Amino acid sequence: MEIIYPLFAMFALTAFVAFRMGFLRYNAVKNRKIDPRFFKLYQNHEEPDYLRVISRHQINLFEAPVLFYAVCILIVVTNQTSLLLLSLAWLYVALRYIHSFIHLTSNNVLYRFKIFAVSWLVLIGIWAVLAIRLIGYG
Repeated sequence: MEIIYPLFAMFALTAFVAFRMGFLRYNAVKNRKIDPRFFKLYQNHEEPDYLRVISRHQINLFEAPVLFYAVCILIVVTNQTSLLLLSLAWLYVALRYIHSFIHLTSNNVLYRFKIFAVSWLVLIGIWAVLAIRLIGYG
């Protein structure tokens, strides 16, 4: 059951980014840096770069991480928790935190991409280990 702890950590990251985005959007409207009508359809008005970055990052947290949530739930349901899978899950979460930090601070695309790519390899590894264990070769 320890595999659920990385899920809570991913949720915490996603929630933090969501609240940070809300705070930044609110302040941008309040300080007249963006027309509030922009948020009706997300078009016809210029969005400041810092808002576009955090908005895109929030969307990103609902892409590949959804596959992470799914595989962790499958690990629990099929009773396949192991030290290897737990370690890979925590590694994935750590990489996503690093990716978020880079994206929301320096936004160095090269570093961000490298971390993103490694996180994908780890996620593929989690799915592969689970598949092998369920097929019976592990």
